[in-house]
Amino acid sequence: MLKIGITEDDYRVAMIHEEFVNKVGGCEVVFKALNAKDTMQNLKEHPVDLLLLDIYMPDRLGTEAIDEIRSIDPQIGIIMISAGNDREIVQEALKKGIFDYIIKPVTLDRFVSAIEKFKQFKEEFSKHDEVDQTLLDQYFGQEGLSESHMKQDTPKGIDPLTLKKVKEILEKEKGLTAEEMGRQMGASRTTARRYLEYLISEGECQAELEYGIVGRPERKYYKS
Repeated sequence: MLKIGITEDDYRVAMIHEEFVNKVGGCEVVFKALNAKDTMQNLKEHPVDLLLLDIYMPDRLGTEAIDEIRSIDPQIGIIMISAGNDREIVQEALKKGIFDYIIKPVTLDRFVSAIEKFKQFKEEFSKHDEVDQTLLDQYFGQEGLSESHMKQDTPKGIDPLTLKKVKEILEKEKGLTAEEMGRQMGASRTTARRYLEYLISEGECQAELEYGIVGRPERKYYKS
């Protein structure tokens, strides 16, 4: 189970982010903090794998808090979620080793994609005593530079790691709906459908309408 902390000074936004997290399988929100001080206290008492960190907090900038966060837990992953799009602030966050940076307003698909990518990387990283270039390319967002990774270019909104997972699920299943795929890949039905329809466009998947007990047709996807 991926443990997640949320630092957001607007409690309504924090609730939305928690709802988004709940749409990703294998994740749980351990705490929500409104400022940097509460974040540090929570991190000491309730360690997490990933922190969703805002920049503009009442007591401190999120970028200024990263060093203290790392001193509490050097292994923690950080995804910045902020309306801040000033070049210097973004550069500072990137220099301090954040995993991703999402500019508000946040869309569900972009949010889920970021969480999924971190979750997949953490799972892969834990399997290896030694790292190779492919694994590092996945972390640093250089998947396309790795010869052993997926060779085809994918369009915006289609993450290569997530696409690989969808293909693996299709390999072992004898037909499944977008909702079923979403449950298995830990994503929303909408996200799962987008990946499945992309595979249809690439000729790697096909869909058929099947009628259930109540007579309403369901679109089921099969590996071509």
